[in-house]
Amino acid sequence: MTTREALFDDLSALLGKRGLLTDGGDMERYRVDWPGYRGAAPLAVARPSTTRQVADVVSYCHRHDIPLVPQGGHSGLVGGALPDADYPELVLSLERMTAIRHVDPINFTMSVDGGCVLQSIKDAAAAADCDFPLSLGAQGSCQIGGNVSTNAGGLNVLRYGMMRQLVLGLEVVLPDGRIYNGMKALHKNNTGYDLKQLFIGAEGTLGIVTGAVLKLFPRPQVSRTALLACPDIDAVLKLYALARRSCCDLLTAFELVPRTCLELAMEALPELRDPLETPSPVYVLMEAAASGPADLDAMIENLFERGFEAGALTDGVLASSETQARNLWHIREAMLEGQRNRGEHLRTDISIPISSLSAFHERASHEIQDLYPQATVIAYGHIGDGNLHFNILPPPGLEADERAALLHELEERLFGIVDDFDGSISAEHGIGRFKQSAFLETLSEPEYDIMRGLKHLLDPRCLMSPGRILPRPID
Repeated sequence: MTTREALFDDLSALLGKRGLLTDGGDMERYRVDWPGYRGAAPLAVARPSTTRQVADVVSYCHRHDIPLVPQGGHSGLVGGALPDADYPELVLSLERMTAIRHVDPINFTMSVDGGCVLQSIKDAAAAADCDFPLSLGAQGSCQIGGNVSTNAGGLNVLRYGMMRQLVLGLEVVLPDGRIYNGMKALHKNNTGYDLKQLFIGAEGTLGIVTGAVLKLFPRPQVSRTALLACPDIDAVLKLYALARRSCCDLLTAFELVPRTCLELAMEALPELRDPLETPSPVYVLMEAAASGPADLDAMIENLFERGFEAGALTDGVLASSETQARNLWHIREAMLEGQRNRGEHLRTDISIPISSLSAFHERASHEIQDLYPQATVIAYGHIGDGNLHFNILPPPGLEADERAALLHELEERLFGIVDDFDGSISAEHGIGRFKQSAFLETLSEPEYDIMRGLKHLLDPRCLMSPGRILPRPID
């Protein structure tokens, strides 16, 4: 391996003064992600501005056996982009690669750099009278390369699918520095293996996404947001089935919000007001949107009528303006901040068959509360795709070691129940390092062999995001 001084000199020559950070203070923000998790100090932070520069840096690292970790908008939740504490790594940030390369409103596609911020992509699509439907709380900071690499989900999955369904082509720098150019804006392409799919959800372990061709949609001309009160989770699922039929495939979001989360939101954002006069155990925050002349009001009123008749709905409010709609969505955003304000807690991102969500919720809640009555269960999420964020706030006043041990025990218990329901321990956040042990326990031998084989084929020296998803190979 080259010396640190030679590394600095060589990378500076490749990237220029703006392209390399070596000072500890300058590198500090690259050690922290959104939840506050900290990584070790990196060897340096490389900030290329072109795909060619990315390839040059990766090729250099490959020649000199330097491990590296690509980094996007610091919004990950599983520690996948943080520099490793045990093995010094180079951070490669795509933050200078922000170009919207091309927008084609007739083909309904957009080509972008991997470091382009999601909100910028959505704004550029809207300017062309189109819509890019990926919607995340972190869309003002997350980068599309990270969205692709983690197969991001978000609020609109039930209508538009995960990131995997929104990508038509990719440009990827492979672990040896070669560039895979698959930037074809084709809606149909059935020529052998679909190589781009290897890199979607691979969390930067197989290559660095430097460009993407994205699928666009007609921009919604009208949307309606409603907050609905339900007596229990069974009623929520019954209402969901009614909503899928009443809203004619125009349903874009159907979010479970328990009363606990509503209170956390109002705690975090005091200007929020309780939208309904009478508190309810659970709520649904739903949205429907249309790009043509659809009567959404009539559809939602029909849903209200059918929901009341079926006993699935006890109250509700339909936003009558964009301002009211934004205020309702502020609940969904503020409840995350409310949890964060309560300190370290168990965050999970599980997926269960939709029809089993109520049974899972009942069993998991009862087991957790019976074992740890002072813990607070907060289960919310995307009902339309079976993604439940089953989070647990530990009792206050615990010492750090005691809290860490409890959270680990809670996670093991919860993941065991997920397995009983044939679910997934990660619906959209990925594996990274934090979920690796639990993930490996779920893999069959063929699955592990295939994944390990792909990693070895593309990155035999294990230099690209080593130790993420799969463990480092034993020397």
